Amino acid sequence: MATFFIALFVLIMQFLWKYIDDMVGKGLEWFILAKLIFYTSITLVPLALPLAILVSSIMTYGNLAEHLELTAAKASGVSLTKMFRPLLITAALISVIAFLFSNYVLPVANLKSGVLLYDVRQQKPALDIREGVFYSGIDGYSIRIGNKDKNSDRLYSIMIYDHTQGLGNNKVILADHGEMKLTDDKQFMLLTLYDGKSYEEGVKFVNGVNTRPFTQAFFKEQQLRFDLSIFNLKRTPEDWYRDSWQMLNFSQLTKAIDSLEKNYNQRAHELIASSVTYLNFMSDSAKMLKASSVESVPESNPEALLTGRDRNRVFENALSLARNSKIFVNNNKDEMEARNRTITRYRIEWHRKFTLSIACIILFLIGAPFGAIVKKGGLGLPLVVSVLFFLLFHIISITGEKFAKENVIDPANGMWIAPLALLPIGLILMYKATHDSVIFDVDAYRNTLKRIFKPRHS
Repeated sequence: MATFFIALFVLIMQFLWKYIDDMVGKGLEWFILAKLIFYTSITLVPLALPLAILVSSIMTYGNLAEHLELTAAKASGVSLTKMFRPLLITAALISVIAFLFSNYVLPVANLKSGVLLYDVRQQKPALDIREGVFYSGIDGYSIRIGNKDKNSDRLYSIMIYDHTQGLGNNKVILADHGEMKLTDDKQFMLLTLYDGKSYEEGVKFVNGVNTRPFTQAFFKEQQLRFDLSIFNLKRTPEDWYRDSWQMLNFSQLTKAIDSLEKNYNQRAHELIASSVTYLNFMSDSAKMLKASSVESVPESNPEALLTGRDRNRVFENALSLARNSKIFVNNNKDEMEARNRTITRYRIEWHRKFTLSIACIILFLIGAPFGAIVKKGGLGLPLVVSVLFFLLFHIISITGEKFAKENVIDPANGMWIAPLALLPIGLILMYKATHDSVIFDVDAYRNTLKRIFKPRHS
């Protein structure tokens, strides 16, 4: 549990570091950020759990070996394989729990965290008008103030560009000073301007000529009202993303893949039929073009009787037919590739339900014998080795998934390449540990080198 929460904390910190710019300065309520972190932490469990099992297994058996408890157990007739068995069963139970978690809890967390993160990233920054800088956070306005009184709402040297008419910088308001206040419901900002003037350049057509009349007005007091509802967090309906591959469980993914493959095959047959019809139409058009161009063109030299305007017309029509055929084929090709990519995404997510669970067992098979061999516990060497093994697993997994998404390899091969690559390492380490291997014993290598290079006495 300790290593699990440490791994989860590190992954959450990575998430916050990645999206810190999208969350800071937007005036979000604390409970919004708390919900986002909570849902995100749930989505990170499939990554934290295998890492936690790897670290804890190395620490556990490393401590036992370091304090000679494994040696005492072997001397008592208890084999290392028998000592591995209880925790191997525990790791298998955790894998089953991880699969159930990925199947029932993770889709809901992915949906809620994904939608909430999207809304937070789309949220406008909070109202923050600084001195000497144009502020354009309010739609249709650009506001600049010279300075402001820190002890009150009083502003000085105010300049406002009004773009609400969509005609550019045609209206400017200047004021010596003013006051800014929010309404009680915080939905509007009231800006009262004093001792100012406004300039407006209009657009007026007289007899088809743009006269652009110019208007100048002076005022003692003027009040502007700005709608601040754009700064409220707008929630996106979750139903918009409910059918995405990350939001579905195992049975829903199976049903979706089956439906998508049926639609793919049906659309492929439709495109083949429409392609035959289109090509027949092109062939008939080419025959009509040939017949309408020149009646008696010799087959051996069709350009002999085509001169001037007739030749250009034939070539232009032929190029047009070729371009239309190419566009038709490319559009059909792009459509089928897009459908295939969608099916691939669903198949990748289907296999992910199993690979993350199997990873718990495989990383235990690596961690437990490795700890027994190196005979080091604590958070020093075990943590370093665990990170290296986990990075290796993660890099291979990401690479395989990337190849699968690009349809370079089959999704099944791409998603299972990482577990299958690390499984032999785990089995080899298990074999070495049960047979008292010295592959990580520095003293053994030192003694071997001494025997090899020991000078011979005559």
